[in-house]
Order: sequence, then C-alpha cells, then structure tokens
Amino acid sequence: MSEVLLNVNGIEVIYNHVILVLKGVSLQVQQGRVVALLGGNGAGKTTTLRAVSNLLAGERGEVTKGSIELRGERIERLTPAQMVERGVIQVMEGRHCFAHLTIEENLLTGAYTRRDGRAAVARTLDKVYGYFPRLKTRRTSQAAYTSGGEQQMCAIGRALMAEPKMVLLDEPSMGLAPQIVEEVFEIVKDLNTREGVTFLLAEQNTSIALRYADYGYILENGRIVMDGEAKALRENEDVKEFYLGVGGADRKSFRDIKSYKRRKRWLS
Repeated sequence: MSEVLLNVNGIEVIYNHVILVLKGVSLQVQQGRVVALLGGNGAGKTTTLRAVSNLLAGERGEVTKGSIELRGERIERLTPAQMVERGVIQVMEGRHCFAHLTIEENLLTGAYTRRDGRAAVARTLDKVYGYFPRLKTRRTSQAAYTSGGEQQMCAIGRALMAEPKMVLLDEPSMGLAPQIVEEVFEIVKDLNTREGVTFLLAEQNTSIALRYADYGYILENGRIVMDGEAKALRENEDVKEFYLGVGGADRKSFRDIKSYKRRKRWLS
C-alpha cells in the first residue's frame, strides 16, 4: 500500500453560517495516485477541493466538523499560502489565467514562492514546455487570446511550476472539445506516471475520469454514496446507468424502473 497523503475524515462544510453543503464526507488520497471526485453539478465536488486547499473563507464557507490531514498533520487552520508551501496546489474551475499576461508570464507566476534560484525555475519551465509543447509555441501570446484548451494547459502548467506534491484539479474538461479533453487527461496521467504527481480531480465527465483515474468517489447531495477502484466503478451497473448512460435496455415497465431505483441504495 502507498502512503496516505491526504485523509479527509467526516467533514461538514457550511456556507454563510446556514447552508450545509458537505455532510460527513470522508476520503483518502494515496501518494502517487489519481483520485477522481465524481458527481453532477452541485454535488459538492468543488467544495471538497476548496476545503482541502483552504479556499473556503473567500466564499464565506467553513469546515464545521471532521478533520483534514496531510501526511498526518491537521491542516484546517492553515492558510492557502501555507498549503502551497506544503506542496498542495489547486487549479480552479474555469482556468483563471491572468488575461493580460503572456503564457510564459502566467507560468512564471506559479514559481513565485520558490527559493531555489532562477536556474532551477528555468529547468522546471523547460519541463513544463516538454509536457505542453503548444504552450511553448504560444509562450509570447497574451493568455486572453489563446484557446480554452491552451488556457487549461497553462493553468495546469502554472501549478507545476511550484513543484507540487499534489494537484487539486477542478473540472478540467469544462468547456473543452472532446479531443482537447483527451489530450489534457493524457498529460495528467503522464505527469502522474513520470513525475509522481498525485492528483485529486473533480469531474462531471465520469466516463473519461474513470478511464484515467486509479480510484473514484461518487458524491450526491454532499455525501459520498459510492467509492472504489476505477475499474470496478466502470463495471458497476448503477454507475453505468446513472453516470455513464449505458444499460437499462431490458426494463420496459414502470414497475421495473421502481425496482431498479430501489437498487440504487442511496436514493432511499
């Protein structure tokens, strides 16, 4: 078994002191794995990532119960800057590049906290360009005038410039063409395999996430309703029906549908 890098234990998250979003979420991320948080819009995926990276305060949210540990250290009270120092970087949903800066300037902002010198930063930049050759071609272009796929690659590359131990990747497929989505996930898997970067990614596209992840958690209404190895989830009948859009062809009556819904245990 790999070392447990992140341990989230029964957390509850409340926004504006009244809106309960996460209801006892528990999950583990082992060192060197790609773990997917799956579920529809509003399931609590982004909130879970923000709880880990301590970005909830900016949204008037807070963890009110449970604990979050990084390598055994409680981290709920740390600032986002302290999380970066510990190697945890979040790539926000929607990419959020600095529109007025060039691609290369955006990438270099990711190295702002590093103290190992310009030569080391330059080596990391070359490595990022190796993974994202399109960024090297567009390095002098203003980010505002690049494509959505290039901006997503820039956001991931910027995170890599900080030499993270774990990247929290929020909805990497959102708004991208299928071919670009495939390219982004291929790079994520390559970074995981070759560089040992651990990924916790939130994704609505269950099909592609389970092809590239090692393990998955499914969230509904702020609760974990199922988890398991990615291969087992891909083959699970409930996951096929409700998240992958396959199966169910033999059910021809309302009674069959009711019977099937009883099999989806978390609806009760």
